[in-house]
Amino acid sequence: MVNITEKIKEIEDEMRRTQKNKATEYHLGLLKGKLARLRAQLLEPVGGAGSGGGSGFDVSKSGDARVALVGFPSVGKSTFLSKITKTKSEAAAYSFTTLTAIPGVLEYGGAEIQILDLPGIIEGASEGKGRGRQVISAAKTSDLILMILDATKRAEQRALLEAELDAVGIRLNKEPPNIYLKIKKAGGMKISFATPPKNLDEKMVYNVLRDYKILNCEVLVRDENATIDDFIDVIMKDHRKYIRCLYVYNKVDSIGLEFLDALAREPYTAVMSCELDLGVQDVIERIWKELRLMRLYTKRKGEDPKFDEALIVRKDSTIEDVCDQIHRTIKDTFKYALVWGASARHVPQRVGLAHLVADEDVVSIVAK
Repeated sequence: MVNITEKIKEIEDEMRRTQKNKATEYHLGLLKGKLARLRAQLLEPVGGAGSGGGSGFDVSKSGDARVALVGFPSVGKSTFLSKITKTKSEAAAYSFTTLTAIPGVLEYGGAEIQILDLPGIIEGASEGKGRGRQVISAAKTSDLILMILDATKRAEQRALLEAELDAVGIRLNKEPPNIYLKIKKAGGMKISFATPPKNLDEKMVYNVLRDYKILNCEVLVRDENATIDDFIDVIMKDHRKYIRCLYVYNKVDSIGLEFLDALAREPYTAVMSCELDLGVQDVIERIWKELRLMRLYTKRKGEDPKFDEALIVRKDSTIEDVCDQIHRTIKDTFKYALVWGASARHVPQRVGLAHLVADEDVVSIVAK
């Protein structure tokens, strides 16, 4: 790890020294490609017995979704977890209270949402310092990241955390680049652009592909604003995770009203004070919204819907997804479904497997 860390630092230093202009953009592109490879190597599990993430990090994923609490030490993650779940994560006003990943369950809207309180992340975590490597690996398994920030230190904390997560391939509130890459066994490289690119050219793409030893492939760049970083992300797709992030500013009782109002208006943002129990319920509602979960209720023929037992599915789920969630063999005897609710044109509507359901729909599956 030491050698990889040193190589990473050397490349970062060289990138800082290199002026950005037309003459250096190809060289900088190659440096970015090398940097991405080394950072991926740094996060790979170390072989050998007893070399795992350590006690508490290998937490089984459970419930309908997983949310990771990420933040610097002593920003209020443990207090927040204890307020919204039945888990008591030791909390104190000093750093590094949480030494293992503490799981809790938030029950909301009929769903069970696993909340993972990860150890306080520190600057340099992407270089393997402290417990940072294990923290980031655990964060990658989540459906939503809650970045807990101290409202009195918001600018520096948020910038450092975003840089750390970005360095290890976690892309916050972003979609995968609109670039097609297919690696082939022969035929050389075919590089094309759907529209004239603003930040890339064929030579830049060619150089990076050669550096990654990809000599036979087909590339189609569909986004005119795509950058070399986007293209590297496509090559390194197995080491990239695109996760929604909600920025939660705690300790808002320590800032002025004008500042608080400005914070609350920022995108992907919520504000609270755990100490005064202000805004905590609002954060819970935002978690539900950002996870894009939906509640469905099942109904047997001749019976009332089971409103006390919600079936939790993701947004844009179909009747086929509903069948899979109930039992994977249901599709084998599926004839049609009856749907009551927002997704139905009339009630009940008879639909097939491709029908998109909506939140709080009632569904009755009819077998052959």
